Amino acid sequence: MAVVTLCGSIKFMKEFKEVEATLTQEGLAVITPCFFEQNENIEMTEENAQLFGMIHYKKIEIADEVFVIDVDGYIGESTRKEIEYARKNNKSIRYYSIESARLKNLPIS
Repeated sequence: MAVVTLCGSIKFMKEFKEVEATLTQEGLAVITPCFFEQNENIEMTEENAQLFGMIHYKKIEIADEVFVIDVDGYIGESTRKEIEYARKNNKSIRYYSIESARLKNLPIS
């Protein structure tokens, strides 16, 4: 079973959830970033931000591939760094902007 880590801007939360559901139904083990809502009482200090970043890079290392949620081709600076890290670690990379038409044609139960 292949493992895929999702990367991208948190402003695309809806798309993250859709892609996670679709790829899971395709038989992939999907690893997502950890998103904290303001009401979860998680203080986002610089130290926490660095820790969460290191954890996400580890998720990239674990994965066989990375799926970038780049709605309308948008890729922010953090995501660019994640893509670069994935390339350095010889991970295959797919992009939502390329795959979205195929994903939207699959039934999601």
